[in-house]
Amino acid sequence: MMSYDSGENSPVSVTVSIYYSAIFKTIMFPENVLTSAPHSPGVYLMLNSKSTVLYVGKAKDLFKRLSSYARFSGAEHNKTSIMLSKVAKVDTIITATEKEALILEASLIKKHKPKYNIILRDDKNYPYIRVTVQEEWPRVMMARRKKRDKARYFGPYSSSSSMWSTLKLISSLFPLRNCKGSKLKKRNRPCLNRQIGKCLAPCTGEADPALYSEHVKNIIMLLEGKNRDLTKELKKKMQAAAESLQFERAASLRDQITALSRTLEKQVISASHKKDQDVFGFGRQDAAVTIAILFIRGGLINGSRTFFLADPYGDDPSILSQVLSQFYDSDSLLPKEILLPFTPDDLPLLQEHLDDRSERKVAVKTPQRGDSLQLIAMANANALQLFKEKEKKARSWESLCRTMEKKLHLKLSPEKIECLDISNISGDQAVGSLVCFKKGEADKTGYRHFKIRTVEGPDDYAMMREILVRRLSRAIEENSLPDLFMVDGGKGQLGIALSVAGELGITDKLDWISIAKEKKEEGEKLYKPGRKNPIVLQSHNPVLLYLMRIRDESHRYGITFHRKLRNKATLTSELDAIAGIGREKKRNLLKHMGSLKRIKGATEEELLQVRGIGSELAGQIYSYFKQN
Repeated sequence: MMSYDSGENSPVSVTVSIYYSAIFKTIMFPENVLTSAPHSPGVYLMLNSKSTVLYVGKAKDLFKRLSSYARFSGAEHNKTSIMLSKVAKVDTIITATEKEALILEASLIKKHKPKYNIILRDDKNYPYIRVTVQEEWPRVMMARRKKRDKARYFGPYSSSSSMWSTLKLISSLFPLRNCKGSKLKKRNRPCLNRQIGKCLAPCTGEADPALYSEHVKNIIMLLEGKNRDLTKELKKKMQAAAESLQFERAASLRDQITALSRTLEKQVISASHKKDQDVFGFGRQDAAVTIAILFIRGGLINGSRTFFLADPYGDDPSILSQVLSQFYDSDSLLPKEILLPFTPDDLPLLQEHLDDRSERKVAVKTPQRGDSLQLIAMANANALQLFKEKEKKARSWESLCRTMEKKLHLKLSPEKIECLDISNISGDQAVGSLVCFKKGEADKTGYRHFKIRTVEGPDDYAMMREILVRRLSRAIEENSLPDLFMVDGGKGQLGIALSVAGELGITDKLDWISIAKEKKEEGEKLYKPGRKNPIVLQSHNPVLLYLMRIRDESHRYGITFHRKLRNKATLTSELDAIAGIGREKKRNLLKHMGSLKRIKGATEEELLQVRGIGSELAGQIYSYFKQN
C-alpha cells in the first residue's frame, strides 16, 4: 500500500488497490498494445483470457518496454515465449516517477502473486526483539513486524529458539516490567514477577528510575552485540561495589558477567568491524536459483535466511533486483550496509528507494576484494548448499515414497496425503481438522478447520461423515483430490470414509487408509479397504513414523482450534451470567485484566480501574467469583 499527498497536480490520497484513477487503461496484447501505450513511467500487468494476472512489471517508458515484448522472437520453449503465448490483454498504470512504479510493482506482486514473478516464500516469519524505549517504563518483547512507533527493533532472528534464549537471558540479568500496555497501571501490590526477581515493580513505586534506565541501557548494548563493552562496564561497577562494601550488589554483577561470558563463547565473529550488514549470496543450478542472506549485526553473524526459486523469470541481475525489492518491503529492517554478489538491474532506483525507506543513506556495495568479498563467498556457499539439501531431501522422499507404495500396497504414489481428525468433549464444541502433506512436508495452504453443522451430541461417525462429504465434494470441484486419504481411527472410521467415497464415485480414484492406536503392547495398526487383518509395522519403521507424524499434526491442529473455541465459550458463558455485563464491558474487562483467571482473582479496587465498571458492578463481579 502507498498514499499520495493531495495537491494541485497530484491525486488525492489513495491506496494502490484503487490504482491511478483515470489513467488506468486496458489494451490488447500483442495486437493493440502499442497503439495506446504512453511514453511514461508506470506498471504493466499481463493477464490471460480469464483475467488472471500472469506477470507484473515496471518500466521507465511503458511504450519502449511493451515494444520489446511485441518484437520478441524467442524459441518456442523459451519462458518468455510461453508466457507471452498465454497473454490475452495488458493493463497499464501510469505513475509520476519511476520510483513510484517500483513501489507499486512490489505491492501488486504481493497482492496478485503472479505465476511469472518471483515470490519470496520460505514459510517462516522471522521474529524481532522490540524494546519500547519510547515508554516511561520500557518493556522488552518479541515482535513479528516492525512498526513506526519509535521503539528499538533488533533482529531478525532466523532461529526462534535463539530469540527466546536471548529474551530469557535478558529477563534474568536485567529484569523489566512485562505487563501489557504502554502506560503503566498503578497497583496496590506487585505481581508475582516481583517476588521471584523478574521485575522491579514500577507499578507500586518500588523501582528506582536510575536502576531501571541502567537496565534498559544494558539490554540495548547486549542486543547491539556490544557484549564485550558491556562486560567491561559491569566489571568496573562490580569493582566499585566491592570497594564500597556493597557485596550483594557486587555478587549480582558477578553473576551477570558470568552469564554474558557464556554467551560470548557462542558468538561467531564475522568481520573485523562492528557494522550492521546484510550479505546476499546467489546460486544457480540449471533453471533453479537460490538466495542466501547473512545478517551481521555489530560484526557478529546474527542469523541467516534462504530462498529457493524453482524457475524464476528473468536473467540473474533482474532476479536479484526483484529479490531486493520484495525483501526490503515496508516491514523489513534495513542495515547500514548491503553487500551484493553482482550488480542488480535498476541499482540507482533501488538505492533511492532504500534510502527513502530507512530515512538515511544505505550503502549498497558489490565488493571486489578484502573481507567483504570473503563474506560474499560465505553467503554464496550457503546459497549453493541449499541445492545439496534439496537433493538430499528429494532422494530421501523418493526412497520413503517407494517403501510406502510397497508396504501399504498403494495404487498411486502418495505425493499428496490428507488426514482427518475429529476433536470434541462429549460432542461439545466439536471440530474437524484436516492437514495436508506434500512430498514429505506439511503444506499449510491445505490445512482446514471444520465446525460441525448438522450433528448434535457425541456421534463421531456422523461428524466424520459430514466433514468427509464437505471436504471431498469440494476437492472434486477443484480437482484437488489427494493421492492418499487417511482417517484417524479403526475399521469403523475407514468404513465411513469408503461409504462417502462410494456415494461421490471416487472410491478408486485414490488410496484409503486408517490409523488406530491400539493397546500399548500392540502399537499402531493400519487398516486398508478389502483387507481383513490390519497392517502392523515395527515401531521404528519410517513409513509408520511418517504416518504417525501426519496423524499427530492433525491432532495438534484440531486440539488447538477446539481449545480456542472452548475458552471463548467459557469466557462468554461465565461473564454473561453476571447481570449488567454486556459485550463492551466484557471486552474492556478482558483487555484490562488480560485473562479470565485474572478477572476471577481481582479485588474490587482493581476491577474499578476498568473502564465502564462502577462500584456496584465491581462488587457484583467480585462476589460472583468468590461464591463460584
